[in-house]
Amino acid sequence: MEEPRKVSFLAFFIMWAKVMGWKVPHIHVIVCTWLETCDDPVRVLMIFRGAAKSTIYAVFKAWQLYCNRANRSLIWAADGKLAKKLSRDTLNVLRRHPLCGGMLPSKPGAQTFWVNGATDARNASVDAVGVDQNATGARADDVDFDDIEVPKNIKTPEARENLRLKIEESTHIAVPGAQKTYIGTPHTHNSIYTEQIEGGAAVLKIPLFEHSKRYGDKKEEQGRTRLPFPFKPGPDGLYVLAGIGKFAKMLKEDEDYKLDGQCVVLLRQMNVVIDIYAGCVWPERFTRAEVEQRRKDTRTLNGWDSQYQLEAKPVGETRLDPDRMIPYDLKPTVHYSNRQAVMMLGKVQIVGACARWDCSLGKVKSDASAFSLVLTDAKGNLYWQLAEGLTGDLDDQCKRVKELVLQYYIPSVKVETNGPGGFIPPRLRKFLAGTGCAVVDDHSTVNKQKRILDAFEAPLSMNVLWAHTSVLDGPTYDQMKDFNPLSTNQPDDYLDSGAGAIADTPVRIGQIVGNPTEHQTHPWRPSAGVHEIEFETS
Repeated sequence: MEEPRKVSFLAFFIMWAKVMGWKVPHIHVIVCTWLETCDDPVRVLMIFRGAAKSTIYAVFKAWQLYCNRANRSLIWAADGKLAKKLSRDTLNVLRRHPLCGGMLPSKPGAQTFWVNGATDARNASVDAVGVDQNATGARADDVDFDDIEVPKNIKTPEARENLRLKIEESTHIAVPGAQKTYIGTPHTHNSIYTEQIEGGAAVLKIPLFEHSKRYGDKKEEQGRTRLPFPFKPGPDGLYVLAGIGKFAKMLKEDEDYKLDGQCVVLLRQMNVVIDIYAGCVWPERFTRAEVEQRRKDTRTLNGWDSQYQLEAKPVGETRLDPDRMIPYDLKPTVHYSNRQAVMMLGKVQIVGACARWDCSLGKVKSDASAFSLVLTDAKGNLYWQLAEGLTGDLDDQCKRVKELVLQYYIPSVKVETNGPGGFIPPRLRKFLAGTGCAVVDDHSTVNKQKRILDAFEAPLSMNVLWAHTSVLDGPTYDQMKDFNPLSTNQPDDYLDSGAGAIADTPVRIGQIVGNPTEHQTHPWRPSAGVHEIEFETS
């Protein structure tokens, strides 16, 4: 007798939804279709929190066994308890689904089980383990990473690297032709999910809202009453959210704002982050009240962005957010006239400068030799002009410092004398002799993590810290993203030098550095006052 034709996964899922009394939203139809038709060797399924992705995937695992009882799956999660949830959910479907009668033995295991008709006595139909458990020797036709990335295992770069080393074992577990599927939401800016996508994995990514525009996290966007958005409101209108955490609020049209074409016009001043969203993919469940409550229950914008908009962000409450620095791409120029020097950065007059060198001599496990320059204007804005790593022996590094001193007219360099820096100031003074640049010794007794936080938190929160594009494009951005105040073993050398330059009292520009007859200056006219820098930002 010919075996009955197997139904599609979408039909299988709809039958299960009827058993459970669920209504099937369009988003679940999309997921079911993709899971069945995408046959790429590596897949990434990213859907916002609360969209039932793991529940759908458990039904999918049951459907795979319904289609092929010889199939072997290894479920890997952040820990054994989490992995067991998916295997138990799969068991429940196999027990109760109308098409799965007789598939289970009388006493299947909850975490590891074989279906009737399985052909491999050594490797189970479904085996669920935590990433911290041993899976050596297993074999599988499918390896399923369900929420393998969670806050506790990606707090530091070391923890993230350790996680990657553990899941490398999947390469040896998967048989030829096997499929790997990653299911979850990103918890860090260099997420495993993002890494797989960049490596060519097939991806289905469904954020809560199709369109978004944020205001208030950049200085030039604060205080604006008209907030344009580059998309049309969906059938359910706009979702305008103000703030984050317990004070977050879903703004109401005609009460908090009015619509003027594709522009939100605030009816009162709001000095908080404002997000404008459209196109909620599951409005029946994620009502405005539900969205507002979830916004209130989320402590940080990073947490909201990663879990609901699937934008990879650092775990937890980021103390230092490099995205709050305002980018610019200008170099300072100096005009020397009537024995007075005026430094300009675009249209802004610079009134102070501070350079900091945290030297390293290249020993194993030592920090980079980081040199930072921070400029200031009369309004208190800070411009992080340089964050450069110096290489070579001590003389090579001193020569490079001299080049930077002459290029940027630096009047003073502070050298951290902790560790190897104790004998550097005298050597640097010899190289800088005749330039007019002073060398200042600085021995710090303050905890480095506290020193970094104290220097950066205030200017970042007040939106007065600008950063040259070369600073943002270098190691500084990742060091700031990854900074953990509780970790004493992390890459933070560029942050440390920048923090020292920010914390130091600015030195006013009052004299030309170097010999004016040898280093020609540009004929800038004296400034008539202090002006705002006018940049175009994307």
